[in-house]
Amino acid sequence: MKRKRSYARQTRQALSILGKLIRIGRMERGMTAQELADRAGISRTTLHNIEKGAPGAEIGSVFEAASLAGVRLFDDDEAALRVENARLDEKLMLLPKSVRASRTEVDDDF
Repeated sequence: MKRKRSYARQTRQALSILGKLIRIGRMERGMTAQELADRAGISRTTLHNIEKGAPGAEIGSVFEAASLAGVRLFDDDEAALRVENARLDEKLMLLPKSVRASRTEVDDDF
């Protein structure tokens, strides 16, 4: 039996907001759900789940649907994206390669 994963309230709200933005963008562009799903290379059911904020969709599929619907996730300028990606690569090089487990118990009760 598949175990149901729980998500933080903020995660569920963010998924709901992104799904609604995708649906609004799709509708403002006069696209049917089937048209957007076809362009994104996903099923209509997967798009429906994305638009209602279900957490199970692959992030690449969600970003593709958002991009096609005109939802701005990051800067549209490719040069700016490359610069940001390089900046993050430099930052990652300065951080340790791994993080040791904390000796104190983390309180993650939301």
